[in-house]
Amino acid sequence: MTPNEDRRFPPPLAAAMAVRLDLCGEDDVDFEPFEAFLSADETTDWFRAWTGNGEVDGDDFRVFGQDGTGGYAAFWLVRAGRPLVEQPVVFLGSEGEIGVVARDLDAFLWLLADGSGPYEAAASYETERRLTPDVASRLVPELAAVAAQFAPERRTTAAVVIEQAAREFPGFADVIAKLIR
Repeated sequence: MTPNEDRRFPPPLAAAMAVRLDLCGEDDVDFEPFEAFLSADETTDWFRAWTGNGEVDGDDFRVFGQDGTGGYAAFWLVRAGRPLVEQPVVFLGSEGEIGVVARDLDAFLWLLADGSGPYEAAASYETERRLTPDVASRLVPELAAVAAQFAPERRTTAAVVIEQAAREFPGFADVIAKLIR
C-alpha cells in the first residue's frame, strides 16, 4: 500500500459501514467502523505496536474499523492477485484475540447482518461462547438489506461464516504469532 493510495471502501463495505455507524451504541456489537481505510503509515505504526516488532510493516492489511478497546478489523491480503473484496477479513484484538472472521467481503456482510461483529467472531475462537447454526438468528434488518443487495446468493448465519473462515485459514494465528516479539 502506498501512502497516497485510494483509501475509499468498496461500495458494499461502504454501505455496510454506513449502517453499522448508525447502529453504534444501539446494539450489543462492539464494532466502530472508520470512514476510510487507515493509511499505509498508520497501518504500519499500528502493526508494529501491536506485534512489538519494529521490523514488520502493515502491507498485508487494510484496516477499516475497531472495537471499543482498539482491536482492529482488516482485510488480510493473503490471496495473491485477487481483488480486495475476495480477501479474508481478520480481527486482531487489543487483548490478543486473533481470528479470521470471514472468508471474504460477501461473507463479512452476512456476519454483520446476523448480528455479530469482528470482535464477537474472533472471541468465539477462544471462549465457550461459540456461535452455532441452530441458535436463533439475530438478523439486523438494515444490514441484512445491504448483504442481500450485494451478496444475495451467499446468505448464511454468523456461525457458518466463522466456521468456514476458520476451516479455510487455520494457520492465521500461527502466522501472526511468528511476528510477535
